[in-house]
Amino acid sequence: MEPVLNNTGADQEGSNYNPGRLLDALAERLAAKNDAALSRALEVAPPVLSKIRHGRLPVGATILLRMHEASGIPIRELRDLMGDRRGRMRMSPQEFRPKSEQQPGEQQLSR
Repeated sequence: MEPVLNNTGADQEGSNYNPGRLLDALAERLAAKNDAALSRALEVAPPVLSKIRHGRLPVGATILLRMHEASGIPIRELRDLMGDRRGRMRMSPQEFRPKSEQQPGEQQLSR
């Protein structure tokens, strides 16, 4: 059954951010019995999925691409599954600034 959308584009049931819903849908799509099997399918370490499921790690662009490549689900749909309703992803200007342009006292963002 398709979710019923309200005028904001969010589904009425469970419209809050919930990456666990995304992981559950991926596990079903990839026939993974648990998060360990899903981590193997996505080629990521099992603790990464655990941290995502428990809200200690955000679902970033790299993992979204892995999910898309493994499942064939469009990225917009993956973002909808977890409740991410932002129209665009924004990066901070510091992430694109070369080291030589950093202001005195600024720290390089760790990755």
